[in-house]
Amino acid sequence: MKIIKTGAVVLAVLLAVYTGYRLFSPPPPVTNPRPAGENILCFGDSLTYGTGASQGMDYPSQLSRRIGRPVINAGIPGDTTSTALARLERDVLERSPRIVLITLGGNDLKNRQDRDQAFRNLKTIITAIQGRGALVIVGGLDIPVWGRGFQEQYRKVSEETGAVLVPDALKGLLGNPEKMSDAIHPNDAGYGIMAGYFHEAIKPYLFGIFRCR
Repeated sequence: MKIIKTGAVVLAVLLAVYTGYRLFSPPPPVTNPRPAGENILCFGDSLTYGTGASQGMDYPSQLSRRIGRPVINAGIPGDTTSTALARLERDVLERSPRIVLITLGGNDLKNRQDRDQAFRNLKTIITAIQGRGALVIVGGLDIPVWGRGFQEQYRKVSEETGAVLVPDALKGLLGNPEKMSDAIHPNDAGYGIMAGYFHEAIKPYLFGIFRCR
């Protein structure tokens, strides 16, 4: 009985140390915090494309109005990390990327694709963009119950690559009928909230070069 209690105390101490480390350790360095390139692009799936939004109310359009600069919408509904990787050169790398905001992985999750392969693809996408001197911002997903550990993988790949992470691009939206057009896509108001999350992430890297509202 004494051995069990001792083990429990040791486990509690180790957990406290780990939690303290995660809370108070400095964030990993950001890759390309002063990015090269010319254009801001949003690259991803239907959440980038704007499925469920009215004309001009997708999140890239709303983000563009917030920062007062053009934002290219390179979203395609149904994209997985694999299909996005296949079009990366044409739709991102050839467009002089400066800052690229990514929403990918939701279809891999929905279609039960291999999680590890999905995040290998995502890491390849991120590092290829960074290789052009661009800053990458990743929109993560935190799906209760059936999220298959994707939330932790978004954090891990962002730390490994130095990408900026928005931990949950749909925070406060899923299950909220006032913000959603269907079970997985926001409406105009919901995309406005998404744009706000990405706006907060992008602001430190505009450096006064872009007019930020």
